[in-house]
Amino acid sequence: MSDYVSPPLVARALRLALRNVDGMMTALILPVILMLMFVYLFGGAIDTGTRYVDFVVPGVLLVCIGFGSGTTAVTVANDLAGGIIDRFRSMDVRGEALISGHVVASVARNLVSGALVIAVAFVIGFRSSAGVDHWFVALGILALFVLALSWLAAAIGIVARSPEAAQGIAFLVSFVPYVSSAFVPVRTMPAALRTVADNQPATAVIDTIRASLNGGPVGADAWHAVVWSLGIIAVSIALSGVLFRRRAS
Repeated sequence: MSDYVSPPLVARALRLALRNVDGMMTALILPVILMLMFVYLFGGAIDTGTRYVDFVVPGVLLVCIGFGSGTTAVTVANDLAGGIIDRFRSMDVRGEALISGHVVASVARNLVSGALVIAVAFVIGFRSSAGVDHWFVALGILALFVLALSWLAAAIGIVARSPEAAQGIAFLVSFVPYVSSAFVPVRTMPAALRTVADNQPATAVIDTIRASLNGGPVGADAWHAVVWSLGIIAVSIALSGVLFRRRAS
């Protein structure tokens, strides 16, 4: 058993997620409903210069992983509130392994829900001209951002004093993709919102995935997405370590 990533603790985190039927259904069904709603209700009224279904898929993917990561915040908060840490310490299990188990399980859940979103997108007409290399870039950037949001959610779960508080904070964070290039071109936004959208991680990630799936050049957006993701991971891991030691002491 590794000190930092324990397969049994990853399996435990996955079982907890599967038992949370409401959270799992929300993480899987809500993004699909959002995609169908935007494509069929609003798609005809939004001019993106391309078919709207091809435009909106990357944004729905990020909304999907945002809601999915919220489950991680709640399960971490539940563990801390339920005294599970004391039981694990009596078994000589590192706290870092417990948090890492939730993060790895979160990445797995979110990649599965992301695959479901892409499958539904193809059913309703999404088409990609991307080659294997472009798909590799798109999925790599998505997976890295999933990891970043999962660590951020773990940090939220540690800092929150109750599962309800963790859910509330995670719910607010999940709205970040809405103020980005997810559903409308950034150029159509008011100046203040455009400034926010142009300078936040979701836009860089979405634009990179969108360009990759369209088979086009990703430009500097890919590097911005990588830097944002690595920065969120680094800060979240450091913050999680400090906060966890304080909560567990």
